[in-house]
Amino acid sequence: MRKQFRLFLCTRLLPASLLLALGADVAAQGDEDHAGMAMDLAAPGAMARTVRWSDASAWPSGRVPAEGEEVTIPRGTEMLLDVSPPRLRSLTVQGKLTFADERDLALSTEWIYVPGGELQIGTEAEPFTHKATITLTDDVKGEDINTMGDRGIMLMRGTLTMHGNRSHSWTRLDRTAGKGSTSISVLDAGDWRVGDEIVLASTDFNPRQAERRRITAVEGNTVSFAQPLEYMHYGAITFGVDERGEVGLLTRNIRVQASEDAAETYFGGHIMAMGGSRAYVDGVELHRMGQHLALARYPMHFHVLGEGAGMYIRNAAIHESYNRCVTVHGTNNLRIENNVTYNTVGHCFFMEDGIETGNEFIRNLAIQTKCHPTLDCVPTNLAANGEVNNPYENPAAYREASFHGGNTLLPSDNTAASFWITNPDNSYIDNVAAGSDQVGFWLSIPQHPNGAFLGTEISASTWPRRTPLRAFRGNTAHSNFDGFLIDRHIDQDNTFGLASIPLLPLTDPTDLESEVMETHFEQLTAWKNRNGGLWGRGDLYVYSNLKLADNAIGMTQAAGDIGSLPFSSRLVDALVVGETDNIGNPATPEELAYGRSLPKPAIPDFPIRGYEYYDYRDDVVNTRFVNFQDNERRKTGALSFLLFTSAGLSTGSTISGAEFVNAKPVYFPTYDARFDNDNRGGNQYRTLSFRDLDGSVTGIPDSQVILHDGENDSVATDDGCEIHPDWNAAVCTGDIGRLNLSDSRGELPAAVDLESRTARFALLSSLGPNAPDTPLVRAQRAALFSRRPPQAPIALIRNGKEFKVNGDQSTVRAGTEIEVRTERPEVTLSLAEMDEGSWVMFELPGFTEAASGTQQGSINALRQAKETSYFRGEGALWVKLVADAPVMPVIRPTDLQASITVSREDRGG
Repeated sequence: MRKQFRLFLCTRLLPASLLLALGADVAAQGDEDHAGMAMDLAAPGAMARTVRWSDASAWPSGRVPAEGEEVTIPRGTEMLLDVSPPRLRSLTVQGKLTFADERDLALSTEWIYVPGGELQIGTEAEPFTHKATITLTDDVKGEDINTMGDRGIMLMRGTLTMHGNRSHSWTRLDRTAGKGSTSISVLDAGDWRVGDEIVLASTDFNPRQAERRRITAVEGNTVSFAQPLEYMHYGAITFGVDERGEVGLLTRNIRVQASEDAAETYFGGHIMAMGGSRAYVDGVELHRMGQHLALARYPMHFHVLGEGAGMYIRNAAIHESYNRCVTVHGTNNLRIENNVTYNTVGHCFFMEDGIETGNEFIRNLAIQTKCHPTLDCVPTNLAANGEVNNPYENPAAYREASFHGGNTLLPSDNTAASFWITNPDNSYIDNVAAGSDQVGFWLSIPQHPNGAFLGTEISASTWPRRTPLRAFRGNTAHSNFDGFLIDRHIDQDNTFGLASIPLLPLTDPTDLESEVMETHFEQLTAWKNRNGGLWGRGDLYVYSNLKLADNAIGMTQAAGDIGSLPFSSRLVDALVVGETDNIGNPATPEELAYGRSLPKPAIPDFPIRGYEYYDYRDDVVNTRFVNFQDNERRKTGALSFLLFTSAGLSTGSTISGAEFVNAKPVYFPTYDARFDNDNRGGNQYRTLSFRDLDGSVTGIPDSQVILHDGENDSVATDDGCEIHPDWNAAVCTGDIGRLNLSDSRGELPAAVDLESRTARFALLSSLGPNAPDTPLVRAQRAALFSRRPPQAPIALIRNGKEFKVNGDQSTVRAGTEIEVRTERPEVTLSLAEMDEGSWVMFELPGFTEAASGTQQGSINALRQAKETSYFRGEGALWVKLVADAPVMPVIRPTDLQASITVSREDRGG
């Protein structure tokens, strides 16, 4: 029979033995989790006396606790732990337990519960100098200590103070360490010591090339170990991009860990601070922590504390975690700084519900973030078709397995991120995501805070997705699938779509029609990401001083407000490098022949590109592009377009101040289903264009770069254009806008309402699986998916050359005459994105009627007309479209500046 050791038999709290049966399995991480919690409302009292654990007279029984016994430190007593006790059943600290800094100490117990008390190992002023090890066992299964679970250090109005003496958490390589090396040179070995464990981050595309070693010698900044490295780890600044691999220290003199059985069960320890608690954690190692697939059981968990100013976790090492790293839930103004994580499961640095603000994440390093302890991710991302290994029969089955397959804690953990960010009103400065199976930094912002706050008044009045970004600068993402992701914002059930209502900060977040604010991302670096260095969705995003290198795709930005703002993104003063001197660790036959690793080994000829234009307007300003040259392995280009998009494009995207060093400026790949991740037909890709404002790309100021691949050439091209076959592009001058050959507005049906942001966002939300069921959303969905019967094709003929038209759209040049051939009984022609007064003439054989416009009496009169007009010629109808002034100050491709519907006399009913 186990015995309980208590200095006072009566306490103000329920005894631990009566709390074990409280609580139940939770289905959602909300307030209901703790409905059965016993609360102690008394403030912690002053310490009436201080006694030593080793002093038998300090205990009522006259002897120190024996193995397997429950121990309680009562209120008013400070217990100095001056010996390593035998393995305990449990430990409840109502008073204070202080580790005496006199010798190495070890404490083993099933759990530590701190209701109103304090657990202290060192202080900020006097860090602990010896070794302290707390091991959390699991001999008794399924306990639930005051609804806070099992196998943890659990605080209820308690205080946790842990300060170790190791603060040099991580550094970078000073030079490259080759495969087989038994030593590395680092920038600063600091206080690293023989016997310490370190981890070298991957410096290649594969995040699993991280390697863990135990130090055998330290001489200056040279660190040695016995086991040779299996991989090369790069250690240089190459072409201006810092690709020196990170090296993290995993050893601390204070360690909290689960016992070894956790490595088999994935049921590790956890630290949970609740209800009025305070936590100050510095220089601590958390090993085998986190409980796989268990909500609220994380290595370090600040749980609904409200104000957290002054609290922190810093200089910590968190490794072999089975469930996250640091979780901030319902807590504001914490400082999470200089921590190292390695080999962890699920979103690592985890901002939980989107209510959290003012928290600072500074100089944290996350290495090897996984979706599951042993299984591969089933991600929801935009992978190229040729690299997708999808065993499911249809997209719905894949989505179900991805989100609800039961192998991840939350649906979004299927696409695990090292930094999971749900509210922009927090600071992320100088952090590194060094090897996630999926995402490095993911801003996935809910419309309103969810989880524990879902349905509350504060949630309804809080708009994270309309809130300005506080600080996001100096962060680095490498060796991930996607480096930075600002999109795929979560719904209430933590699922998400590939596109979503964007993060769009407003001057008044409660008013969707209020003014949009600029959002600034500064000094970000993304390298060796196997898909995109950065993917964003939104408007008025300014990316300054970015460095992108060795990515499959450097950067892509999607628009948020359907082209209704001056720009979607602006890339300023950036450096974009195709391939650096970091050759990685080639392994496949294609890589070995190529002499370097490839971002997508399954499709080794994937065309790498530096910057992808996408829908609506993006600007590139004063940016340098380096090392984009074709070779026998693959094609490349510094500038390109999203492959092979069917979303709305614009002729308004620009570039100026570009510099190209050993770089082919432009490449638009020809259609190849293996490269595509947009499976909707790709018609818009055929109308791509961007404007070279100063000639820094083409040598021709104020020129337009348009697609010219021999199959999808634009009717805007003629002998006056420069043709670049290796670009698949033509460079043309003049006023080039967009031509529609149906009643649509750009790629959108005419019936879609685009006249307010409320309507436009209802349209965007109608695309998602969890769209709100409102009249406006229903109307927008019906308008969007309204489909005409299949129409006969249209061909455009100019200067004797026939041009294909796909999707009833084309780029078009002002001042040109074009013949339209089709068997359709009716055609609507319209212009957008052109200067006021610009015109295009059309000859339509077989057509006789015009539904609008001014009739002219001759072809010469038509040519002289200053307004949209038509002329009935012999066997054909001639139409001249003259562009009116823009509908808005921002010229949108969805706003038609001239339009006319023409028909045949025998068009029938």
